[in-house]
Amino acid sequence: MVRNLLVRGMLAGLVAAALALVFAWIFGEPQVGAAIALEGHAGHAAHAAEAVASEPEPVSRGVQSTVGLATAVGVYGVAVGGVFALVFAFAYGRLGTFGARGTSALLALGAFVTVELVPFLKYPANPPAVGDPGTISHRTVVYFALVLISVLLAVAAVYVGRGLAPRHGNWNATLLAVAGFLAAVVVVCLLMPTVDEVPPGFPAALLWKFRLASLGTQAIVWSGIGLAFGTLAGRALPPYRAPVSSSAV
Repeated sequence: MVRNLLVRGMLAGLVAAALALVFAWIFGEPQVGAAIALEGHAGHAAHAAEAVASEPEPVSRGVQSTVGLATAVGVYGVAVGGVFALVFAFAYGRLGTFGARGTSALLALGAFVTVELVPFLKYPANPPAVGDPGTISHRTVVYFALVLISVLLAVAAVYVGRGLAPRHGNWNATLLAVAGFLAAVVVVCLLMPTVDEVPPGFPAALLWKFRLASLGTQAIVWSGIGLAFGTLAGRALPPYRAPVSSSAV
């Protein structure tokens, strides 16, 4: 069954990737193109322009925006869909009396918030011409560190909510767990190092549109996986039934 779910998760990821590709190509690629054009004329990128002039471009911009983009998004979607299926296999039946579709939607929402939204609020995506190449390792480390911390806090919140449910009820326990998660995220984000490498004079509208397109692409990926996988998994799994305690028999 896990293998069956894994295949369905990868298929759901491919479907979500196709939807995200259309969105990224329509709303994201124009911003990337504008940023690249701006980088070519900006004074702070003069050293990059000299390097480009001395060496031929390995991959043309046309290939990057079509085949390259489709390959990257497709591989990402399939990989994320496979991991999502494995997490679903573990979580199914452990998050309450949700069926396959409900569990899939809940996991997709949680994954988007913890893996994408929380890190985005602290370290939003930047287009070309933004960011010092010398700090890319540092930026990568702090970004993925925040992703890991966010996921761990979300898992802790789930366990805390389940522990509080018998005493406070499911609804109140959920609210308390969410409040605790948000408070912990705020503290962590305040303690994490700040990265602000937007050059002076960079168009704020272009930066804002690129970041919205980036976040929107991720939202489509996760919502597509949640909906598509929930439908596919619902056909493979029997309806969830809460276990009957021996005292009720």
